Amino acid sequence: MRPIRLPEPEPEPPGGATPEIFAAGGGAAVVRRAVVIGNGCAGAENQCFGLLRVLGLVDRLTLYRAIRPTGGINKWLHFLPISFHKTLDQFLRRVFSDTRFATLVQGNKFVQYPVRNCQSFGLSSVLEADTQKMVTMVRDTFEKEGPALVVACGRDTVSYASSIRCLAPDNVFVIQMQHPRFHLDRFDLVVAPRHDYYALTAKGKQEVPRLLRRWITPQEPPGPNVVLTAGALHQADSAALRCAAADWHTELAPLPKPLVVVNIGGPTRNCKYDVDLAKQLVSSLHNVLKTCGSVRISFSRRTPQKVSDLILKEFSTHPKIYIWDGEGPNPHLGHLAWADAFIITADSISMLSEACSTGKPVYVIGAEHCRWKFADFHNHLRERRVVRPFTGLEDMSDSWSYPPLNDAADVAARVREALAQRGWRLG
Repeated sequence: MRPIRLPEPEPEPPGGATPEIFAAGGGAAVVRRAVVIGNGCAGAENQCFGLLRVLGLVDRLTLYRAIRPTGGINKWLHFLPISFHKTLDQFLRRVFSDTRFATLVQGNKFVQYPVRNCQSFGLSSVLEADTQKMVTMVRDTFEKEGPALVVACGRDTVSYASSIRCLAPDNVFVIQMQHPRFHLDRFDLVVAPRHDYYALTAKGKQEVPRLLRRWITPQEPPGPNVVLTAGALHQADSAALRCAAADWHTELAPLPKPLVVVNIGGPTRNCKYDVDLAKQLVSSLHNVLKTCGSVRISFSRRTPQKVSDLILKEFSTHPKIYIWDGEGPNPHLGHLAWADAFIITADSISMLSEACSTGKPVYVIGAEHCRWKFADFHNHLRERRVVRPFTGLEDMSDSWSYPPLNDAADVAARVREALAQRGWRLG
């Protein structure tokens, strides 16, 4: 989209013509493009895309991914910074490629991540993150396309994002999603959930030995360039849900009401549980089925096989219940649009954040298994009255509401303010 020219443009400044990108804003640079640095994790990258949707840049982005070596010994080196990990991987390949130890270090140089989570943006390829190439790109295209908004999410993206800002500070505005465990002044904005600062609370300090506190992020309160959110950013905004409601109308609209959607994740390091939670869910679902019109159940990629098998064995033939088998179009957005209530396992901040942005009843099962900052996240949701524990005693036809979580819009407002302080604006 070309800038709108004023009928009587100002005279050219001494020394040459004004770059086209500045002509439309009275001297203010116009940000019309975005660079996303992802890590291949849908939950992390969706936070970047969710913010760019609100900012109006989601159809004008280039996606890069920080790609870790995998396989062989690499699976034991995941704690290393990605740059060092890559260097070590290349060294080991050269040293051991023709020896009997080759199978120990053998792995894939590149991880071929699917692009399915980006196809709605018209992306046909994903580029491997390379700091120098990204810096060259934003510099060489600055005269024609103006500054770029760089949005990164995930531990492996931190070094790339901070390096781009260091090398091309006049060409980019860098936003790091999730607390980077790094010097925060190396980013223009840091977007972090408030529970990342649980370590600084009185209760958090009691749970962490003093000698370990320096390794717990963060080490100081949020500064002026930190934006705190209640949960995770995502793409399930009102526009996306309106489209999903239309797309899934034929399949979901005729279902008996209330429609209850059950999202089942999987245990994590900070929310450990086993098949006993699945048994609890089965028992509680049986208790509330009489007040449900219909139920739709979905599993995540993290759901253990023994959990999904238990659910399938119990409910696969029940007339009120449909279980998505992972084949065909993912009904997730359709469920968010058409559900009357949600039941969600406590392990997934992303699933809970999406459901709580609808203003519809959200019931959580398994929060008692969460610890550390994840327990703080659940406490905060309960304090805001956006979730309730799922006990099996509920009448699922009861409707209750709350002010929906709207983190992406709140962050977008801060981004616009920060751009304006620099003299830039979105276009």
